[in-house]
Amino acid sequence: MTPVITKTEHTVLSTLISNLPYNEKTKDVALLVNELEKAEIVNDEEIGSDVIRLNSYFEIEESVSKRIMRFLLTMPKQANMEEKKISVLSPLGVALFGFRQGMEIEWVLPGGLKKLKILKVTNTQSS
Repeated sequence: MTPVITKTEHTVLSTLISNLPYNEKTKDVALLVNELEKAEIVNDEEIGSDVIRLNSYFEIEESVSKRIMRFLLTMPKQANMEEKKISVLSPLGVALFGFRQGMEIEWVLPGGLKKLKILKVTNTQSS
């Protein structure tokens, strides 16, 4: 599966990553770089409203436990787990960025390999 991202977000994330201090360039950042390299890059107005992007609210289900989780995908400085805001540089953020509602993905998270289904995506940006 290929993630779909906008030109603007590709530029924002590429700049963010290139400006990270060496000690913050984690394995997850390297995985995001790989995802950015293989992504389908579209004009901002061409992105679907059901694609997880920066400032997207999303709901996912973990297939084994059937646990449903809801988050907002943010830039690292806005991340706050108490408010259910996760960074695009977090393992879950990297796993889901650029994928759309209805898709199922498998990704290695801190708890091991997980299969996740994207149940719902809500974007506040105009598309």
